Amino acid sequence: MIQTFFPSDRVARSLTLSTMAFALSSGVFYTVSTLYFTLVIGLGVQTVGLGLGIAGGTGVLASYAGGWLADRVGAHRVQTVATGLNGLALLAYTFVSDAVVFTLIACTAVIMRSVGSSAKQAMLARWYPGPERVEIRARMRVVTNVFIGLGTGAAAAALLIGTAAAYRVAMVAAGVLLLAATVPLAGLGRQVPELAARMTAVRQRAASGGPSPLRDRRYVASVVCNAVVAMQFGLLTVGVPLWVATTDAPTAIVSVLLVLNTVVVAALQVRASRGTDDVRQAGLTVRRASWLLALACGLYALAAYGNVIVACVLFVLAAFAHTMGEILGEAGGWGMAFELADPRSAGAYQGLSQTGYALAAMVSPILATTAVEHRTAGWLALAALFVLAGTGAAAVARHAA
Repeated sequence: MIQTFFPSDRVARSLTLSTMAFALSSGVFYTVSTLYFTLVIGLGVQTVGLGLGIAGGTGVLASYAGGWLADRVGAHRVQTVATGLNGLALLAYTFVSDAVVFTLIACTAVIMRSVGSSAKQAMLARWYPGPERVEIRARMRVVTNVFIGLGTGAAAAALLIGTAAAYRVAMVAAGVLLLAATVPLAGLGRQVPELAARMTAVRQRAASGGPSPLRDRRYVASVVCNAVVAMQFGLLTVGVPLWVATTDAPTAIVSVLLVLNTVVVAALQVRASRGTDDVRQAGLTVRRASWLLALACGLYALAAYGNVIVACVLFVLAAFAHTMGEILGEAGGWGMAFELADPRSAGAYQGLSQTGYALAAMVSPILATTAVEHRTAGWLALAALFVLAGTGAAAVARHAA
């Protein structure tokens, strides 16, 4: 835990401090943003949904562009600038007065978030050797989960007060926290000269024309398979709450499941990531994750057929299996994304990997609601989809190894 939250390595410490501020901002923003857009600005629910949907589409395109740019400008510089501009975009939400301006700001915020995410992945891919970069990525995910939870708790004050001023203060706080996230990164190139030199070497190779991940069929297949597995993120936040409402279980069980998810990720994510720097092992890990996710889907479906006690027990078991599938899927996905990439175009490869996750984030709410709508058949179809994707990822990894 000490190495996770206070790493001794200078680069890891800067990334961790930046991640803490970024995650706090995310927790605050996710908690108050929808109510701020509808109650304070006065936008309609459909307008907000359309604007955020358009923004999500631009974010998918920006993920690959962020990696491509990191190869040419330097991943540490791209991440710093993108995080700062993301913070300014959140502050700009306080000046929104109509749907057009809202959509433009939302696009800017999502684009900068996607660019920064790809640049962070490129930085990890270039700076750390195989086992270390997967472990550092796992530790940062633990930090992200914990601090999003803290940000969510802090933002509850705005919900309790319930005034327009309270919501505005929360939105400003989210923007300021993102600006603060740039501070640990801003001087990193000067403090660690070797980092800047390595990123410059990447730029020189990229200028001469490095390989394109879009032409790497093995890498594209890996991205597709892992993106399908990553669609599980929409289940716990969108699908499960809707599904709980159709069963005998109390709606409060949703909070229990989310807390369980956070605790298990914090406790086991780093351990689950060990060994996934090996391509074959990474593929097997993704396949195991798909089986656990399929099991979770089956347990979610069964919860509709029990009384309140049986339903609650099944939901807890399903959420545990789901979370174990989540952490294994992430660990294996990171290993494949890092190890199958050509180091000559590290940024572009990681950008394509992040594009897959962005597509998964955009599609997963639709997939989750469709599964809920079709009840047992929907959950079983989803289980089959996860198993198919996990089997495909293992096959790609086996072929690569």
